[in-house]
Order: sequence, then C-alpha cells, then structure tokens
Amino acid sequence: MNGKITIFTKILLDFMYYTGIVVTVLVPGIITAYGKYNSYFGENIPQLSIIFILSGIFAVLIIRELRKMFGSVLKNDCFIFENVKSLNKMGNYSFFISLITCCRLFLYITPAVLIVILVFVIAGLLCKVLSQVFDKAVAYKLENDLTI
Repeated sequence: MNGKITIFTKILLDFMYYTGIVVTVLVPGIITAYGKYNSYFGENIPQLSIIFILSGIFAVLIIRELRKMFGSVLKNDCFIFENVKSLNKMGNYSFFISLITCCRLFLYITPAVLIVILVFVIAGLLCKVLSQVFDKAVAYKLENDLTI
C-alpha cells in the first residue's frame, strides 16, 4: 500500500472519529446557536438535537468500525471474520441513520433529507453485500490455509 495514502487515511479516520465524538456531544449547543439564524432550527431544538445526536452516535460507530477494518489492512490480514462483523454492523448503523433521518420528515421535508436517507440506505445495502462477500472470502481463505 502506498505509504502517503495510508498515513493520510489513518489521520483522516482518526480525525473524523474524535471530531465526530466532540461534535455529537456539542449538538444541542450548535443547534441552539444556529437557531438564532434559522427559525426552523430555533423552533425545533429538542427534536433536532435528539435526531442529530442519535445520527452522530451511529456515524461515529461506523467510523469506529472503519478504523478497526483499516487496522487489519495495515496488518495485511483483511480477510478475517472481524471484518465481516464490522461490515454487518456498519450496514445496521447505516439503516439506523436512515430510519432516524426519516423522523425529520415529520418536522420539515427538504431534498437534502431525502438524499441523506437514500445515501444511507444504499450504504447499508452495500455493507451487507460486502459482508457476505468477505464472509465467503474468509471461508475460502481458511479452507485454503488448512489445505496448505
């Protein structure tokens, strides 16, 4: 793997993980401050705080699983059952984000909300399919390791 890309990816994932935690914790304050400029946010602070905190938690969990998987890439051991579990979890977390974002449709419908829902449904499906592919790859790898 290219050294610069690897280092950049590791730094980016770590930055997103820790920043995601901080931003998720600060959501109520951020929404309250933004609510002074946008009446929609100002009128729906509790509801939007819950929606964004829950979405933030699941987004951070997705990044945590990505960091775990990246660790296995760095060890040159990608086809392991832990990655299958990580992909499955990321699929579930993506579906939860879609479901949570659907709650926003009761407050205010925008094209961006619909796109976020669609993106996370697709991401969830992709993760579920990839988990099945990795599961087969792990099975073949284990079978091949036993043959040798």
